[in-house]
Amino acid sequence: MRLDKFLVECGIGSRSEVKKLISSAEITIDGCICKDNNKNIDEKNTVVEYNGRRVIYKEFRYYKLYKIDGYITATEDKKEKTVMVLLPEWVNKKDLFPVGRLDKDTEGLLFFTNDGKLAHELTSPKKHVDKIYRVSLRDDIGEGEIEKLEAGVDIGGYITQPAKAEIVNSKEILLNIKEGKFHQVKKMLKAVGNEVTYLKRETFGKLTLEDMVPCEVREIERDDVI
Repeated sequence: MRLDKFLVECGIGSRSEVKKLISSAEITIDGCICKDNNKNIDEKNTVVEYNGRRVIYKEFRYYKLYKIDGYITATEDKKEKTVMVLLPEWVNKKDLFPVGRLDKDTEGLLFFTNDGKLAHELTSPKKHVDKIYRVSLRDDIGEGEIEKLEAGVDIGGYITQPAKAEIVNSKEILLNIKEGKFHQVKKMLKAVGNEVTYLKRETFGKLTLEDMVPCEVREIERDDVI
């Protein structure tokens, strides 16, 4: 791979930006300054450094974020703040996108990758990937409502797939669903006569929040996901 392309793929900057870095002697290859944009390197084995730190090439990248309230799940938007601005500078954002969605006022686990095949596996209805939400409610909830949620409810002409629900206390449940329709959890609770006051996704497939704090981002491996 050409040096300038390598640096772009690693998220160091645009093609013009990395060419400036190379011409200004800010890039070294195996310990030696390189000013040749067209220099071919072995992206897996050549030691490329910028600002004294090695630049690592990864074809596919995986991150998880503890999303907070107030950001929409999108890569860009003209009016709203997107979850992309929550990713710190050390994250290589090139071609990165969030998988699935969390509503603007929903918190919790959000997964990012540039691996389109894996993203499809996670979001395809045929894959039945578990997603567990912690749901705070306006009104008390009883076993009758839990049974309805688990059996499937009508959320506007669509009957949800069987789910699992666990009562944490009279106004809080853990809801495990395998699909992700628009506003699904909120609509499910509305269908049983209640209203969601707070919503947080705690797991997505094999991923969990663990001991993460709000806005924290962690880089993970593909095997951690599915």
